[in-house]
Order: sequence, then structure tokens, then C-alpha cells
Amino acid sequence: MEQVLCLDRLRSARARRERTAGAWLPEPLLDGDPMLGPADSFEQRESVSLAVLTLMERLSPLERGVYVLREAFSYGHAEIAEILHITESASQQHLHRARRRITTARRRGGAVDPASARRVVEEFLAAAFSGRTERLVALLTDDATAISDGAGLTETLLRYDTPQRIAAVARAGFKSTPAKRRFAGGAPAIHHAFVNGAPAVLFVLGDQVIGAVTFDITGGKIATVRGIAAPTRLVRLAQAWRQHEPDTPLIARW
Repeated sequence: MEQVLCLDRLRSARARRERTAGAWLPEPLLDGDPMLGPADSFEQRESVSLAVLTLMERLSPLERGVYVLREAFSYGHAEIAEILHITESASQQHLHRARRRITTARRRGGAVDPASARRVVEEFLAAAFSGRTERLVALLTDDATAISDGAGLTETLLRYDTPQRIAAVARAGFKSTPAKRRFAGGAPAIHHAFVNGAPAVLFVLGDQVIGAVTFDITGGKIATVRGIAAPTRLVRLAQAWRQHEPDTPLIARW
């Protein structure tokens, strides 16, 4: 069944218009979701991280197809060539290019202790809520990036590429206002969670997840922040959350 679903995705990739870099965010999945597969090792957890999934979407359809069939399902190049209607040599070349690009992205990361990751996220939240710009900047890597879907209001993703700009956006974004509460439909609680193996905070109103902010952490600092609020991207995460036993929220009423 997994192979069939994979091939269906590959075929649809041929037909759909290729997205431009930065114009897409993966659907976040709550840790423990069966769709994430096994998470017994760092390599397995990292393979479903939002960073790697985003990069895979930027591969060409053939690079992505060869990579998934080879790495996920252990197909030989002769089988891949037959499935994708290419030569074995082409299959090998596509795999080499895909591996090189993904390996380059992975070098930024590393195994992160969950307790340490949570502390970094809590410090980031505290600094954002208190308006401590200097502390926010200190928590970010020099080449940090933030990507947001604009609270689900825009199809063109918003991207910020300097720690100072990210800090300013975080201060403004996490500040609670009556207008934001009206837009959200109430005052959500903010919970800590792990999404695709990465630390995250979820905005939860009742039993509904209405927003997620995920963090890629390397060397004790935040390298990437992703803000996801479009309801279509949160469907499965929201379903998993309703079956999840949450801990005490970081903030009970935003």
C-alpha cells in the first residue's frame, strides 16, 4: 500500500505545476502520528523533519521519485528505471544529485536533546512576550530564517532572513491583542509539542489547533522558525491533537 501511495504522489508530481522555492510548507504532523513512520534513530527522525521535507519538495519530480523509491523502499535502479520510464544511468544520476542536495541541508542539523530544545523554545517565547529584542536575536543563529503563511491569510509565504527582522516579527506576532483574539475566535492556550521531530508551540482553542510554530535548533540556537496557520495544513495535526493527552500549557490564555 505504501508503494502504491508513493507512486500516486510521484505521478501527480509530474502533472502539477512546480512550486517556486519558498512557496510551499509541508503539512506538520504531531510526533507519534503513524504517517511519520519509525523514529528509533536520529536519521529516521530527521528524514521526516520539516527541513528535509521542504527540501525534497524543491527537488525535481524525477530526483524526488528516484530518491524515495531508493531510500524509502530499497528499489534497485533497474526497477526504478522501469517504474519512472528512464534509463538506469539516469536513475543513478538523479539519486546522486538528490543525495548531494539533501546531505548538504542535513549538515546544518544534529541530534537535539528534547529537554534542551524545550528550554530554548521557552526562552524564545519569554523573550517574544516581554519584547526583549536583544535576547531574541541572541537565541537565533546568524543565518536564521523565518517562514510564515501569514496566519493562513496569504498564499505567498512571508520570509525573513536576518535575526533582527525575525526578532521584530516574533515580538509583533506573539503579542496578544483584542483584534487577534477576535480573529482567532477566542483566547487560545499555547502548548509545547514536538512536530515532525522538532520542538513546536501550538495555539489551541478548545480542542482545535489553530496555529503551529516549529523550530529547527542547531548548536543550542534556533536556525529556522516556521509559522503555519492555514486550516488546510493543520487538518491531520488537529485530529491527532484531539486524541492526544496534552501537558500543562505554557500559556493558559493568550
